Amino acid sequence: MNQPASKIDPRTFAHVAPLAIFMIALLPLDILKAIGFVVQDDAAAWYRTAPEQWLYPLQTVATLVMLWRVRQSISFAPHRGWLLAVVAGIVGIIFWIAPGYLYQHFGIRSESLRHLGFLPRTEGFDPSFISSHSAALYWMAVSLRFLRMVVVVAVAEEIFWRGFLMRLVVDPDGDFWLVPFGTHRWKSFLIVTAAFALVHSPADYAAAFVYGAMTYGVAVHTKSLSACILMHATANLLLGCYVMQSQQWGYW
Repeated sequence: MNQPASKIDPRTFAHVAPLAIFMIALLPLDILKAIGFVVQDDAAAWYRTAPEQWLYPLQTVATLVMLWRVRQSISFAPHRGWLLAVVAGIVGIIFWIAPGYLYQHFGIRSESLRHLGFLPRTEGFDPSFISSHSAALYWMAVSLRFLRMVVVVAVAEEIFWRGFLMRLVVDPDGDFWLVPFGTHRWKSFLIVTAAFALVHSPADYAAAFVYGAMTYGVAVHTKSLSACILMHATANLLLGCYVMQSQQWGYW
């Protein structure tokens, strides 16, 4: 008799699918470049010279829809430690942008420091690119970018890194959903924090590791997924404001 196929636990799907959708939605940009859709021609339409201006909003909406659909399989409680989360988010993002700020304003330049983030961050998603085409499109792009950073990224990443992977590493051979949120193991700290850092750009590895370690600490101390999300949202909100003010587009 054939054994019935095992089903994915709804909690596992809920914690993994949003970030998976977010990452998969980055692939069309490479595909469009490979097939020649993307052109570097001032005479071409903006949606061909800068397809990220419409692909990233689609990515944001798709991930947000998935988050909404799986919300009931995710436990965000208990809701505590929020003051600690906000303070940690502020401190963490200051540490993250400090090397680029020092590079830009004080000219601290050294080839050996580039891997620590001491380099220009002018290349990246620039919403002002379409401001000359349409003011409405510009503000829509900015609004969706903040929605992407503050809500979509903060929730999708935290439910995966802290809500799912921390538990999985603690008990990979058993029912890891029985592991209480925020359970500390050094193996979990090293694997989750290193993995979190490595999904960022090389210039951000050091900052991302420190930030990831801080978020891990918030998770362990508060036992609250919502606190981790609030920390991430606070940091990303401040980062977005800094990017808009400094035009260091490479940070987002």
